[in-house]
Amino acid sequence: MKKLHIFLLVAVAAAIAILVSYSTDLTTYDTIDSAKNKPGQFVHLIAKLDKEAPIEFDPVKNANYCSFTIVDSLGATSKVISYKPKPQDLEMSERVVLKGRMEADGFYCDDILLKCPSKYKDDMNAAQNKLEARNG
Repeated sequence: MKKLHIFLLVAVAAAIAILVSYSTDLTTYDTIDSAKNKPGQFVHLIAKLDKEAPIEFDPVKNANYCSFTIVDSLGATSKVISYKPKPQDLEMSERVVLKGRMEADGFYCDDILLKCPSKYKDDMNAAQNKLEARNG
């Protein structure tokens, strides 16, 4: 075999190894019920903050503890426990993406990503109202 062929085979093998290693990081969002069926496994949840339930966060007592309740798109609820400070604007978020593990007493969250409402939503409503006023 020529040196070029050996080099190309090694390069292809390395590329395949890299793709396989990155494919383990690809995940999908779980529901609360499916996460409960995978206790202790790392999952991603997407849900809404239950605004009726209280948010437990007391920075004087423990600044690195926050718990709140979420509701997923199927209506299931779960308590979320995070050992990090409460994210700013949690109450204003439209959705939350949570990374962590489901246990018997709740979802232990390692990372929280807030999906806030669009700043353009009010502008779109105003534009729609102007359009209706012109046509109506």
